[in-house]
Parts: sequence; structure tokens; C-alpha cells
Amino acid sequence: MSFIGKWFGKEAPVTRQLTQPMDLRVGDMVTLDDSFALPPQLRGQQFRVEAINTYEYEHSQEPEFVLKGNSGDAVYMGLEQDDETWLAFSIKLHRSQVEALFDLDAFAEIFDEPGKATLRTLPLTDATEPYAQWLADEYHQVTFAQFGYFHRQDYRHGKPSQFMENNPGDAFEAYELLDGDESRAVDIEVYQDGDTDVLLTLYRPLSDIREYWPGE
Repeated sequence: MSFIGKWFGKEAPVTRQLTQPMDLRVGDMVTLDDSFALPPQLRGQQFRVEAINTYEYEHSQEPEFVLKGNSGDAVYMGLEQDDETWLAFSIKLHRSQVEALFDLDAFAEIFDEPGKATLRTLPLTDATEPYAQWLADEYHQVTFAQFGYFHRQDYRHGKPSQFMENNPGDAFEAYELLDGDESRAVDIEVYQDGDTDVLLTLYRPLSDIREYWPGE
């Protein structure tokens, strides 16, 4: 505190420290590495945290950070906890993009018991080339119809209500396929009203976030 601050009883404003993704808030910004290991949708990009959602499962809950950059397209960032923590970047696909990337007959097997489907990527075209670094040649299924709730609310410092009338979450079933080295995934969420989200996910080290910029 400066001498003048002490004299008039005022404290200098404290700058908020931000060094890890779990502490991000709406309005914060991040800058990603410019490495060619990242796809063009992420490489060297600066993103603002637009929203923080929560996935609630039986034994866990996971935050989802909705990021927006200059393109205006949303990138979804989660945190994958294993022996260490990884960033999980995801982008959503439209149905036409799913059709262009995967054989739909093989894709349908993901929803059949016992949930052991194998999925191969179709040859890339000019239209699908932008997804090249998001994709693996082949995936194997690791999750089948895992039940959960999606909340458009940040529950990092609390838990959703256990009473259904106070719980605004959207119920869904999750399906996941991983590639051989578990660095890429296809994630599918099927909601009770029939809406289905298909996402390509890329797992990356925390160091891919090069800079953090606290918001207001």
C-alpha cells in the first residue's frame, strides 16, 4: 500500500491471480499455444469464457467452459482427470458433418448393446479437411448409455438440488469412443426429447493455455 493510501485509509486494489483453468470465470480470457500440434480452430487463438455449465453424473460432476473466439463459433473445454489433468477441447458437429465423416450404419452400432462398437473415419474431402487434426483413423467404444444431467449453471462450489422440482438439469445418455492412444474422442449425448449432440474431442496438456487474462 502506498503512503497516500495508508494516510487516507484506502487499500490498493488487489489484482486477481489466474493461473489454472479450474479457476476461470465468465468474462475471463485465455490464449492458446500457436503450436502446429493444435488444429486451426485452436492454434494461437484467444477465447473469452462465455458460460460455465455442469455435467452431473452419479458419482461426479464436471464443469464445461464455453469459449468464444473471433470466429464466433463455440469451443467447449472440459478437464479430464486421470493420473494428471488434461484439457478436453470439443467442437459440435451438424448431422451433415457426421454423415461426411463417418459411415452412418457403423455409427448406429454405437447405440446397440453391448456397447463395443468400432468406428472408422471416412476419407477426408475438401469439406472435411478442417477436421483432420480432430480425427483419428479408428475409435473403440468405452462408454455406453451413461446417465447424467446437463446444467446451464456453474456448480464448482456446490451441488445441484437432489429434489427433481428444484433441479433444472436436462437428462441425457452419454456414449464415448476413444482412439488407440486416448488423445481423441467422439462424444455423443442423447437427450430425452431426442436431441442428439455429436462432438469431436481433443485431449491436450494444460500447458496449451499460454496466457490467462482475468475479466472484470
